[in-house]
Amino acid sequence: MTIKRKITTILTGSALALLAGAVSAEGIGASLLTQQHPFYIELADAMKNEATAKQVSLEVAIANQDLNKQLSDVEDFIVKGVDVIVISPVDSLGVRAAIAKAEKAGVKVITVDVPAVGSNVVSHIGTDNYTGGIKAGELMAKVLNGKGQVAIIDYPTVQSVVSRIEGFKKALEAFPEIEIVAQQTGITRAEALAAAQNMLQANPDISGIFGFGDDAALAAAVAVKSSGLEDQVKVIGFDGMEEARTAVDSNPVMVGVIQQFPNMLGKTAVDTAIQVIAGQTVPSEQPIVPGVYTGQ
Repeated sequence: MTIKRKITTILTGSALALLAGAVSAEGIGASLLTQQHPFYIELADAMKNEATAKQVSLEVAIANQDLNKQLSDVEDFIVKGVDVIVISPVDSLGVRAAIAKAEKAGVKVITVDVPAVGSNVVSHIGTDNYTGGIKAGELMAKVLNGKGQVAIIDYPTVQSVVSRIEGFKKALEAFPEIEIVAQQTGITRAEALAAAQNMLQANPDISGIFGFGDDAALAAAVAVKSSGLEDQVKVIGFDGMEEARTAVDSNPVMVGVIQQFPNMLGKTAVDTAIQVIAGQTVPSEQPIVPGVYTGQ
């Protein structure tokens, strides 16, 4: 090898090394709603595994259901110079300020699981929550034989939950003998337990409870048992985590859960971010239809 050719080879190798360094310094930042729920643990693990498989840099921050923490996470990612930010919003409306800051800085934003309201994002990857709500309503109507009083445990600041509840109510419109008699917020399992107890005390003829998520449904099942209403009340959840599926298998109060696929959401979020980094066009909506789990 000539000296000139050797120098050229060294320079080329140095340029590639610098490029690789630049890519690893940027990559993807993800601000996730929580890590206190199995759904989000599985989603985060899927994102990390896919980022490792595709050899792209990924930093995950946990907002812990704190909107100010999420805004701080996004600001931190902007300072670090990430190419794309993936957000599962703590508050579908409140996250607008964070997304606006990213947009102003020229950083593309993808939402996963929970959509943002009134914001421009390049893509939303999430469960088709409205269809899931329809499925939950249809299942409730089936287990109640088309009549009875129903209560809902809600999380109204999260748009994905709003869509679930809308779908649930829409499905029940076809069953005029089913009446929704109560709807209360119960975000954490403890809050959902209190909400379920309150609704059961105020409406002793309730025969069905729809929990917006598995934690809410599992809490409702505890409230039903403590009220001595196991033979009267049926509970349906939404998420499909292992604990809830096990409850459906073993607890007659838990008659079913609408099953999401967080591993698919996480993988798709990272793959979409990689496409955005490469300058490719991605779908603005990527809905994933949930399943229905009613036991083994």
